[in-house]
This record gives sequence, structure tokens and C-alpha cells, in this order.
Amino acid sequence: MGKIIRQSVVMLVLFTIVTGIAYPLLVTGIAQVLFPRASNGSLIERDGKPLGSELIGQAFADPKYFWGRPSATAPFANNSAASGGSNLGPTNPALADAVKQRVQALHAADPSNAMAVPVDLVTTSASGLDPHISPAAANYQIARVARLRGLAEAQVSAFVARATDGRQFGVLGEPRVNVLKLNLALDGKL
Repeated sequence: MGKIIRQSVVMLVLFTIVTGIAYPLLVTGIAQVLFPRASNGSLIERDGKPLGSELIGQAFADPKYFWGRPSATAPFANNSAASGGSNLGPTNPALADAVKQRVQALHAADPSNAMAVPVDLVTTSASGLDPHISPAAANYQIARVARLRGLAEAQVSAFVARATDGRQFGVLGEPRVNVLKLNLALDGKL
């Protein structure tokens, strides 16, 4: 019996060292060498100060900015320590109420906009941290942002076009707009 306990303790210590220390250090080291920017959070910096991450959605409430996808993380939006969706099903009245409130907020921010509200502006993503919106969601907001910034819609459209990333490798995913990069470009910080 003592031999089995000793072997079990040795295996526990060995696997703890291998899987809990050695492997994470090895993978972190490889990532730092091969992908240093991505492994450090893909931070966007200006004058040595981080402005945000390309990979995590940022909360923009001011109507002069493009708004990203809503976040369902708790206890506050875009909480990277609490990644997760709301888990509200399509028949849940709380989901319908949340979507209605978001649509109303978009209409209140731009009452003259008669376009259909893109779904990604009123529903959360699975992670709650999505940094991108669809080009349709960006186009929906162009008139509001242009008006509040005193710019022509064509100028703001050009910013959106420059901030739009195509499909990965030309075939994977959908075109997308990184909201943080777009807003920083509009502010002249990128």
C-alpha cells in the first residue's frame, strides 16, 4: 500500500512539474520568440502608453465614436477576466428586451437614421469581447459619427474602408472592422 501511495505522489509531483511549469514556460517562450506582439496582447501603443488591445473590445459610449458589439461580461462590459456570453436563448424574454433597449439606444443617438440596425450592434458575441463589427454595422454609424465630428460622410467612409479587414487568407471568415483602430484613426492617434 505504501509503495502505491509513494508512486502516486511521485507521479503527481512529476506531472505537476511537467504540465504546470515546464510546458507553460516552453510554450510561453516559443510564443515570445515567434509571435512577441500577439503573445503580449496585441497592444496598440502611442508614446509608450497602451491605448487598448486589438483583440479585446473596448467600450465606447460617446456618440462621436463608432460603437462596438455589446458585451455580456460581468461585472462590467468588455471585462477580459470574465469572458463569456449571456447564455440567453432566442426565446428568452430577457434577450428580446435587451435587444429592444439596444435598438432604442441606437435610434436615440441618431434619430434620422432609417437604415435597418445590423444584428451585431444589438447582440453580444460568445466571448463578450469581440473587437470587431461588420462593415454593415460601421456603415450604419457613419452619418452619426460624421455629423458629430463635423466631417463629411465620405471622409468617415474612407476611414471605415481603411479599417476594414478582408477575409483571412482571402477565404476564411467575413470582412470586419476593428472598432478601436477605427476610432483611434479618427482621433488621429493611429
